[in-house]
Amino acid sequence: MARWLRPLVGALLLLEGAAALSFLHHRYEELVQALFRVQSQCPYVTRIYSIGRSVEGRHLYVLEFSDYPGIHEPLEPEFKYVGNMHGNEVLGRELLLQLSEFLCEEYRRGNERITRLIHDTRIHIMPSMNPDGYEVAAKQGPDSNGYLTGRNNANGVDLNRNFPDLNTLMYYSREISGPNHHIPLPDNWKSQVEPETLAVIQWISSYNFVLSANLHGGAVVANYPYDKSQDQRFRSHRRTVNTPTPDDKLFQKLAKTYSYAHSWMHRGWNCGDYFADGITNGASWYSLSKGMQDFNYLYTNCFEITLELSCNKFPPEEDLERQWMANREALVAFIEEVHQGIKGMVSDENNNGIPGAVISVQGISHDITSGDMGDYFRLLLPGTYTVTASAEGYQPLTVTTTVGPAAPSLVHFQLKQEVVRKPAERKASGTRMNNKALQKKVVPRATRRGTQR
Repeated sequence: MARWLRPLVGALLLLEGAAALSFLHHRYEELVQALFRVQSQCPYVTRIYSIGRSVEGRHLYVLEFSDYPGIHEPLEPEFKYVGNMHGNEVLGRELLLQLSEFLCEEYRRGNERITRLIHDTRIHIMPSMNPDGYEVAAKQGPDSNGYLTGRNNANGVDLNRNFPDLNTLMYYSREISGPNHHIPLPDNWKSQVEPETLAVIQWISSYNFVLSANLHGGAVVANYPYDKSQDQRFRSHRRTVNTPTPDDKLFQKLAKTYSYAHSWMHRGWNCGDYFADGITNGASWYSLSKGMQDFNYLYTNCFEITLELSCNKFPPEEDLERQWMANREALVAFIEEVHQGIKGMVSDENNNGIPGAVISVQGISHDITSGDMGDYFRLLLPGTYTVTASAEGYQPLTVTTTVGPAAPSLVHFQLKQEVVRKPAERKASGTRMNNKALQKKVVPRATRRGTQR
Protein backbone atom coordinates (compact mmCIF):
# COMPACT_ATOMS: atom_id res chain seq x y z
CA MET A 1 0.00 0.00 0.00
CA ALA A 2 1.33 3.44 -0.87
CA ARG A 3 2.70 5.34 2.12
CA TRP A 4 0.27 8.23 1.72
CA LEU A 5 -2.71 5.88 1.71
CA ARG A 6 -1.96 4.25 5.08
CA PRO A 7 -2.88 7.21 7.29
CA LEU A 8 -6.08 7.69 5.25
CA VAL A 9 -7.15 4.06 5.60
CA GLY A 10 -6.33 4.09 9.31
CA ALA A 11 -8.24 7.32 9.84
CA LEU A 12 -11.30 5.90 8.11
CA LEU A 13 -11.23 2.96 10.52
CA LEU A 14 -11.41 5.43 13.41
CA LEU A 15 -14.13 7.70 12.05
CA GLU A 16 -17.11 5.47 12.72
CA GLY A 17 -18.67 6.46 16.04
CA ALA A 18 -15.80 8.72 17.07
CA ALA A 19 -16.05 9.58 20.74
CA ALA A 20 -16.98 13.02 22.10
CA LEU A 21 -13.90 14.37 23.84
CA SER A 22 -13.29 17.19 26.30
CA PHE A 23 -11.04 19.75 24.62
CA LEU A 24 -9.95 21.62 27.74
CA HIS A 25 -6.75 22.37 29.61
CA HIS A 26 -6.59 20.20 32.73
CA ARG A 27 -4.94 21.35 35.96
CA TYR A 28 -3.53 18.61 38.18
CA GLU A 29 -6.76 17.82 40.04
CA GLU A 30 -8.71 17.82 36.77
CA LEU A 31 -6.11 15.56 35.16
CA VAL A 32 -6.45 13.06 37.99
CA GLN A 33 -10.25 13.16 37.71
CA ALA A 34 -10.04 12.60 33.94
CA LEU A 35 -7.81 9.55 34.38
CA PHE A 36 -10.02 7.98 37.02
CA ARG A 37 -13.09 8.73 34.91
CA VAL A 38 -11.61 6.72 32.05
CA GLN A 39 -10.71 3.92 34.43
CA SER A 40 -14.28 3.81 35.78
CA GLN A 41 -15.70 3.72 32.25
CA CYS A 42 -13.39 0.89 31.11
CA PRO A 43 -12.60 -0.97 34.35
CA TYR A 44 -11.79 -4.31 32.73
CA VAL A 45 -9.09 -3.03 30.37
CA THR A 46 -7.52 -0.21 32.38
CA ARG A 47 -5.47 0.33 35.52
CA ILE A 48 -4.11 3.48 37.16
CA TYR A 49 -0.83 3.42 39.04
CA SER A 50 1.68 5.97 40.28
CA ILE A 51 5.41 5.62 39.63
CA GLY A 52 6.31 8.17 42.30
CA ARG A 53 5.84 11.80 43.26
CA SER A 54 7.11 15.14 42.02
CA VAL A 55 9.18 17.55 44.11
CA GLU A 56 5.96 19.12 45.43
CA GLY A 57 4.33 15.76 46.10
CA ARG A 58 2.07 15.34 43.09
CA HIS A 59 1.65 11.78 41.83
CA LEU A 60 3.16 10.80 38.51
CA TYR A 61 0.17 8.80 37.32
CA VAL A 62 0.13 6.25 34.52
CA LEU A 63 -3.00 4.87 32.86
CA GLU A 64 -2.56 1.35 31.52
CA PHE A 65 -4.63 -0.28 28.78
CA SER A 66 -4.54 -4.08 28.48
CA ASP A 67 -6.91 -7.02 28.32
CA TYR A 68 -5.19 -8.16 31.55
CA PRO A 69 -4.34 -4.89 33.37
CA GLY A 70 -1.44 -5.17 35.77
CA ILE A 71 -0.11 -8.38 34.21
CA HIS A 72 2.66 -8.86 31.68
CA GLU A 73 1.56 -11.52 29.21
CA PRO A 74 4.42 -13.40 27.56
CA LEU A 75 5.01 -12.24 23.96
CA GLU A 76 2.79 -9.17 24.43
CA PRO A 77 4.92 -6.02 24.00
CA GLU A 78 4.93 -3.09 26.42
CA PHE A 79 4.49 0.43 24.99
CA LYS A 80 4.58 3.85 26.65
CA TYR A 81 3.76 7.49 25.96
CA VAL A 82 5.16 10.24 28.21
CA GLY A 83 3.86 13.81 28.05
CA ASN A 84 4.54 17.20 29.64
CA MET A 85 8.18 16.54 30.52
CA HIS A 86 8.63 20.27 30.15
CA GLY A 87 5.85 21.79 32.23
CA ASN A 88 5.03 24.58 29.77
CA GLU A 89 4.80 22.26 26.74
CA VAL A 90 1.24 21.20 27.31
CA LEU A 91 -0.21 19.87 24.06
CA GLY A 92 1.17 16.37 24.65
CA ARG A 93 -0.47 16.31 28.08
CA GLU A 94 -3.89 17.10 26.60
CA LEU A 95 -3.45 14.77 23.62
CA LEU A 96 -2.66 11.85 25.92
CA LEU A 97 -5.76 12.53 27.99
CA GLN A 98 -7.78 12.68 24.78
CA LEU A 99 -6.13 9.48 23.55
CA SER A 100 -7.07 7.76 26.82
CA GLU A 101 -10.71 8.81 26.46
CA PHE A 102 -10.67 7.78 22.82
CA LEU A 103 -9.23 4.30 23.42
CA CYS A 104 -11.76 3.63 26.16
CA GLU A 105 -14.76 4.86 24.19
CA GLU A 106 -13.78 3.08 20.98
CA TYR A 107 -13.16 -0.15 22.88
CA ARG A 108 -16.63 0.11 24.38
CA ARG A 109 -18.05 0.72 20.90
CA GLY A 110 -16.38 -2.42 19.60
CA ASN A 111 -13.97 -0.69 17.22
CA GLU A 112 -12.08 -3.66 15.78
CA ARG A 113 -8.77 -1.87 15.33
CA ILE A 114 -8.72 -0.44 18.86
CA THR A 115 -9.91 -3.69 20.41
CA ARG A 116 -7.12 -5.62 18.69
CA LEU A 117 -4.58 -3.02 19.77
CA ILE A 118 -5.58 -3.23 23.43
CA HIS A 119 -5.74 -7.02 23.40
CA ASP A 120 -2.33 -7.40 21.73
CA THR A 121 -0.42 -4.58 23.46
CA ARG A 122 0.12 -3.39 27.01
CA ILE A 123 -0.11 0.40 26.67
CA HIS A 124 1.12 2.77 29.39
CA ILE A 125 0.16 6.46 29.18
CA MET A 126 1.75 9.09 31.45
CA PRO A 127 0.11 12.45 30.63
CA SER A 128 2.46 14.51 32.83
CA MET A 129 6.02 13.83 33.95
CA ASN A 130 6.32 17.38 35.31
CA PRO A 131 3.04 18.31 37.05
CA ASP A 132 4.76 20.96 39.20
CA GLY A 133 6.11 22.82 36.20
CA TYR A 134 2.71 22.62 34.51
CA GLU A 135 1.00 24.35 37.43
CA VAL A 136 3.48 27.26 37.15
CA ALA A 137 2.85 27.53 33.41
CA ALA A 138 -0.92 27.18 33.79
CA LYS A 139 -1.09 30.12 36.21
CA GLN A 140 0.30 32.29 33.42
CA GLY A 141 -2.13 30.83 30.88
CA PRO A 142 -1.77 30.53 27.09
CA ASP A 143 -1.71 34.26 26.41
CA SER A 144 1.07 35.44 28.73
CA ASN A 145 3.10 32.26 29.19
CA GLY A 146 6.82 32.93 28.78
CA TYR A 147 9.07 30.71 26.70
CA LEU A 148 10.65 29.19 29.81
CA THR A 149 7.91 29.76 32.42
CA GLY A 150 7.18 26.37 34.00
CA ARG A 151 9.60 24.48 31.76
CA ASN A 152 11.66 23.07 34.66
CA ASN A 153 10.55 21.16 37.72
CA ALA A 154 10.03 22.77 41.13
CA ASN A 155 13.79 22.63 41.79
CA GLY A 156 14.46 24.58 38.61
CA VAL A 157 15.92 21.58 36.76
CA ASP A 158 15.28 20.72 33.11
CA LEU A 159 14.23 17.07 33.30
CA ASN A 160 15.38 16.43 29.73
CA ARG A 161 18.94 17.30 30.79
CA ASN A 162 18.81 15.27 33.99
CA PHE A 163 19.31 11.62 33.02
CA PRO A 164 22.72 9.96 33.48
CA ASP A 165 24.99 10.71 30.53
CA LEU A 166 25.34 7.26 28.98
CA ASN A 167 26.25 8.61 25.54
CA THR A 168 29.76 9.57 26.66
CA LEU A 169 30.22 6.14 28.22
CA MET A 170 28.86 4.48 25.07
CA TYR A 171 31.20 6.38 22.74
CA TYR A 172 34.19 5.29 24.81
CA SER A 173 32.86 1.75 25.11
CA ARG A 174 32.53 1.56 21.33
CA GLU A 175 36.21 2.43 20.89
CA ILE A 176 37.30 -0.49 23.08
CA SER A 177 34.64 -2.97 21.86
CA GLY A 178 32.78 -2.74 25.14
CA PRO A 179 29.05 -3.28 25.76
CA ASN A 180 26.67 -1.88 23.15
CA HIS A 181 23.54 -2.06 25.27
CA HIS A 182 22.45 -1.68 28.90
CA ILE A 183 25.35 0.67 29.59
CA PRO A 184 26.03 0.62 33.37
CA LEU A 185 24.92 3.61 35.42
CA PRO A 186 27.41 5.72 37.39
CA ASP A 187 27.70 4.60 41.01
CA ASN A 188 26.37 7.91 42.36
CA TRP A 189 23.60 8.43 39.79
CA LYS A 190 20.73 8.61 42.30
CA SER A 191 22.23 11.67 43.98
CA GLN A 192 22.44 13.47 40.63
CA VAL A 193 18.84 13.17 39.42
CA GLU A 194 15.54 14.79 40.38
CA PRO A 195 12.63 12.86 41.98
CA GLU A 196 10.73 12.81 38.68
CA THR A 197 13.77 11.49 36.80
CA LEU A 198 14.45 8.88 39.47
CA ALA A 199 10.84 7.70 39.28
CA VAL A 200 11.02 7.33 35.50
CA ILE A 201 14.33 5.44 35.61
CA GLN A 202 12.93 3.01 38.17
CA TRP A 203 9.77 2.70 36.08
CA ILE A 204 11.53 1.83 32.83
CA SER A 205 13.78 -0.57 34.75
CA SER A 206 10.71 -2.43 36.04
CA TYR A 207 8.89 -2.89 32.71
CA ASN A 208 10.37 -4.38 29.55
CA PHE A 209 9.25 -1.52 27.31
CA VAL A 210 9.80 -2.06 23.59
CA LEU A 211 8.72 1.25 22.02
CA SER A 212 8.04 4.73 23.36
CA ALA A 213 7.57 8.38 22.51
CA ASN A 214 7.83 11.47 24.67
CA LEU A 215 5.71 14.45 23.63
CA HIS A 216 7.08 18.01 23.53
CA GLY A 217 6.26 21.39 21.95
CA GLY A 218 7.97 24.35 20.35
CA ALA A 219 8.45 22.76 16.92
CA VAL A 220 6.68 20.24 14.67
CA VAL A 221 8.97 17.30 13.93
CA ALA A 222 9.61 13.67 14.91
CA ASN A 223 13.09 13.53 16.45
CA TYR A 224 15.06 10.29 16.82
CA PRO A 225 18.37 9.28 18.53
CA TYR A 226 21.08 10.02 19.03
CA ASP A 227 20.41 13.40 20.59
CA LYS A 228 24.02 13.86 21.67
CA SER A 229 26.85 14.06 19.16
CA GLN A 230 30.18 12.44 19.92
CA ASP A 231 32.05 15.68 19.34
CA GLN A 232 30.63 18.29 21.72
CA ARG A 233 32.95 21.06 20.45
CA PHE A 234 30.20 22.07 18.04
CA ARG A 235 27.39 23.54 20.11
CA SER A 236 25.85 25.98 17.67
CA HIS A 237 22.04 25.70 17.67
CA ARG A 238 21.95 24.82 13.97
CA ARG A 239 25.27 23.00 13.63
CA THR A 240 24.66 19.79 11.67
CA VAL A 241 26.35 16.81 13.32
CA ASN A 242 24.33 13.78 12.25
CA THR A 243 24.84 11.09 14.89
CA PRO A 244 23.02 7.89 13.94
CA THR A 245 22.43 4.87 16.15
CA PRO A 246 23.10 1.33 14.87
CA ASP A 247 19.32 1.23 14.29
CA ASP A 248 19.23 4.45 12.29
CA LYS A 249 17.10 3.18 9.39
CA LEU A 250 14.59 1.69 11.81
CA PHE A 251 14.39 4.93 13.79
CA GLN A 252 13.81 6.88 10.59
CA LYS A 253 10.95 4.53 9.73
CA LEU A 254 9.42 4.94 13.19
CA ALA A 255 9.66 8.73 12.96
CA LYS A 256 8.13 8.75 9.46
CA THR A 257 5.27 6.57 10.66
CA TYR A 258 4.25 9.42 12.97
CA SER A 259 5.03 12.30 10.64
CA TYR A 260 3.14 10.87 7.65
CA ALA A 261 0.13 9.92 9.77
CA HIS A 262 0.09 13.48 11.15
CA SER A 263 -1.93 16.03 9.19
CA TRP A 264 0.98 18.35 8.37
CA MET A 265 4.19 17.27 10.13
CA HIS A 266 5.44 15.39 7.05
CA ARG A 267 5.28 18.51 4.88
CA GLY A 268 8.49 19.69 6.51
CA TRP A 269 7.87 23.46 6.71
CA ASN A 270 6.64 24.27 10.21
CA CYS A 271 7.38 26.99 12.78
CA GLY A 272 9.91 28.61 10.46
CA ASP A 273 11.97 25.40 10.22
CA TYR A 274 12.27 22.81 7.48
CA PHE A 275 12.76 19.10 8.20
CA ALA A 276 12.61 16.71 5.24
CA ASP A 277 9.71 14.26 5.75
CA GLY A 278 9.05 15.99 9.07
CA ILE A 279 11.78 14.03 10.87
CA THR A 280 15.29 14.73 12.15
CA ASN A 281 18.18 13.04 13.86
CA GLY A 282 18.45 14.77 17.24
CA ALA A 283 22.15 15.68 17.08
CA SER A 284 21.69 16.79 13.47
CA TRP A 285 19.24 19.40 14.79
CA TYR A 286 21.38 20.29 17.82
CA SER A 287 23.32 18.25 20.35
CA LEU A 288 21.58 17.56 23.66
CA SER A 289 23.20 15.86 26.65
CA LYS A 290 21.50 13.73 29.33
CA GLY A 291 18.23 13.43 27.40
CA MET A 292 15.55 10.82 28.01
CA GLN A 293 15.29 9.24 24.55
CA ASP A 294 19.01 8.37 24.34
CA PHE A 295 18.86 7.04 27.89
CA ASN A 296 16.02 4.68 26.97
CA TYR A 297 17.98 3.27 24.04
CA LEU A 298 21.29 2.88 25.89
CA TYR A 299 20.01 1.60 29.24
CA THR A 300 16.93 -0.47 28.38
CA ASN A 301 15.40 -2.42 25.51
CA CYS A 302 13.18 0.53 24.63
CA PHE A 303 13.35 2.44 21.35
CA GLU A 304 12.14 5.97 22.05
CA ILE A 305 11.62 9.03 19.85
CA THR A 306 10.73 12.61 20.75
CA LEU A 307 7.66 14.19 19.18
CA GLU A 308 7.61 17.98 18.85
CA LEU A 309 3.92 18.66 18.23
CA SER A 310 3.18 22.38 18.10
CA CYS A 311 4.81 25.73 17.40
CA ASN A 312 2.91 27.15 20.37
CA LYS A 313 4.04 25.48 23.58
CA PHE A 314 0.75 26.36 25.34
CA PRO A 315 -1.94 26.50 22.64
CA PRO A 316 -5.33 28.03 23.50
CA GLU A 317 -8.24 25.70 24.21
CA GLU A 318 -9.94 26.56 20.93
CA ASP A 319 -6.99 24.98 19.09
CA LEU A 320 -7.05 21.67 20.99
CA GLU A 321 -9.69 19.95 18.85
CA ARG A 322 -7.81 20.78 15.63
CA GLN A 323 -4.60 19.46 17.16
CA TRP A 324 -6.33 16.28 18.29
CA MET A 325 -7.66 15.60 14.81
CA ALA A 326 -4.16 16.21 13.40
CA ASN A 327 -2.52 13.77 15.84
CA ARG A 328 -5.19 11.12 16.45
CA GLU A 329 -4.24 8.71 13.68
CA ALA A 330 -0.53 9.25 14.27
CA LEU A 331 -0.83 8.41 17.98
CA VAL A 332 -2.58 5.13 17.18
CA ALA A 333 -0.37 4.23 14.21
CA PHE A 334 2.79 4.73 16.27
CA ILE A 335 1.58 2.31 18.94
CA GLU A 336 1.01 -0.27 16.20
CA GLU A 337 4.70 0.01 15.24
CA VAL A 338 5.55 -2.04 18.35
CA HIS A 339 4.34 -5.09 16.39
CA GLN A 340 7.21 -5.56 13.95
CA GLY A 341 10.53 -7.37 13.78
CA ILE A 342 10.95 -10.59 15.74
CA LYS A 343 9.86 -11.83 19.13
CA GLY A 344 9.94 -15.12 20.98
CA MET A 345 10.90 -17.05 24.09
CA VAL A 346 14.39 -17.88 25.30
CA SER A 347 14.17 -21.02 27.43
CA ASP A 348 16.28 -23.86 28.75
CA GLU A 349 15.90 -27.52 27.91
CA ASN A 350 13.10 -27.81 30.48
CA ASN A 351 11.16 -24.94 28.86
CA ASN A 352 11.91 -22.56 31.73
CA GLY A 353 12.25 -18.97 30.58
CA ILE A 354 15.74 -17.47 30.77
CA PRO A 355 15.68 -13.79 31.81
CA GLY A 356 18.47 -11.48 30.74
CA ALA A 357 19.45 -13.52 27.68
CA VAL A 358 21.19 -11.37 25.07
CA ILE A 359 19.69 -11.17 21.58
CA SER A 360 22.24 -10.09 18.97
CA VAL A 361 21.53 -9.32 15.32
CA GLN A 362 24.45 -9.68 12.96
CA GLY A 363 25.37 -6.36 11.40
CA ILE A 364 23.56 -4.24 14.03
CA SER A 365 25.79 -3.44 17.00
CA HIS A 366 23.01 -2.96 19.51
CA ASP A 367 21.69 -5.92 21.50
CA ILE A 368 18.57 -6.33 23.58
CA THR A 369 17.77 -8.74 26.42
CA SER A 370 14.95 -11.06 27.34
CA GLY A 371 12.52 -10.08 30.09
CA ASP A 372 11.81 -11.72 33.43
CA MET A 373 9.71 -14.45 31.80
CA GLY A 374 12.24 -15.15 29.05
CA ASP A 375 10.34 -13.39 26.27
CA TYR A 376 12.08 -10.86 24.03
CA PHE A 377 11.11 -8.30 21.40
CA ARG A 378 13.52 -7.02 18.76
CA LEU A 379 12.22 -4.29 16.43
CA LEU A 380 13.58 -4.77 12.90
CA LEU A 381 12.84 -3.63 9.38
CA PRO A 382 11.73 -6.23 6.81
CA GLY A 383 14.64 -8.39 5.66
CA THR A 384 16.63 -11.52 6.43
CA TYR A 385 18.70 -11.57 9.62
CA THR A 386 21.13 -13.80 11.48
CA VAL A 387 20.17 -13.71 15.14
CA THR A 388 21.98 -15.16 18.15
CA ALA A 389 20.66 -15.76 21.67
CA SER A 390 23.18 -16.20 24.46
CA ALA A 391 23.05 -16.43 28.24
CA GLU A 392 25.55 -17.10 30.97
CA GLY A 393 25.89 -20.83 31.56
CA TYR A 394 24.33 -21.79 28.22
CA GLN A 395 25.59 -22.50 24.73
CA PRO A 396 24.67 -19.71 22.31
CA LEU A 397 22.25 -20.51 19.51
CA THR A 398 22.18 -18.80 16.10
CA VAL A 399 19.36 -18.87 13.56
CA THR A 400 18.51 -17.11 10.30
CA THR A 401 15.05 -15.62 9.96
CA THR A 402 13.11 -13.44 7.56
CA VAL A 403 11.06 -10.48 8.77
CA GLY A 404 8.02 -9.41 6.80
CA PRO A 405 6.30 -6.02 6.62
CA ALA A 406 3.34 -6.99 8.79
CA ALA A 407 3.29 -8.96 12.05
CA PRO A 408 6.54 -9.85 13.85
CA SER A 409 8.19 -13.18 13.09
CA LEU A 410 8.10 -15.67 15.95
CA VAL A 411 11.61 -16.95 16.71
CA HIS A 412 12.12 -19.09 19.82
CA PHE A 413 15.46 -20.12 21.29
CA GLN A 414 15.98 -23.19 23.46
CA LEU A 415 19.46 -23.05 24.91
CA LYS A 416 21.49 -26.01 26.15
CA GLN A 417 23.61 -25.74 29.25
CA GLU A 418 27.33 -25.30 28.74
CA VAL A 419 29.59 -28.24 29.41
CA VAL A 420 31.42 -27.51 32.65
CA ARG A 421 35.17 -27.38 32.09
CA LYS A 422 38.05 -27.32 34.51
CA PRO A 423 39.16 -23.82 35.56
CA ALA A 424 42.47 -24.15 33.69
CA GLU A 425 40.62 -24.91 30.48
CA ARG A 426 38.22 -22.01 30.63
CA LYS A 427 38.75 -19.06 28.38
CA ALA A 428 37.90 -15.51 29.35
CA SER A 429 34.70 -14.37 27.68
CA GLY A 430 32.39 -11.37 27.49
CA THR A 431 33.05 -7.68 27.28
CA ARG A 432 31.08 -6.40 30.21
CA MET A 433 33.00 -3.62 31.95
CA ASN A 434 33.18 -2.55 35.53
CA ASN A 435 31.32 0.70 36.16
CA LYS A 436 34.27 2.46 37.74
CA ALA A 437 36.75 1.29 35.11
CA LEU A 438 34.58 2.65 32.34
CA GLN A 439 33.80 5.95 34.03
CA LYS A 440 37.44 6.72 34.93
CA LYS A 441 38.29 6.81 31.24
CA VAL A 442 35.61 9.38 30.45
CA VAL A 443 35.48 13.07 31.27
CA PRO A 444 31.94 14.33 30.58
CA ARG A 445 31.75 17.63 28.75
CA ALA A 446 29.48 20.55 29.49
CA THR A 447 26.04 20.65 27.91
CA ARG A 448 24.61 23.50 25.86
CA ARG A 449 21.85 25.62 27.32
CA GLY A 450 18.82 27.23 25.77
CA THR A 451 17.54 24.39 23.59
CA GLN A 452 13.97 23.29 23.08
CA ARG A 453 13.77 19.56 23.64
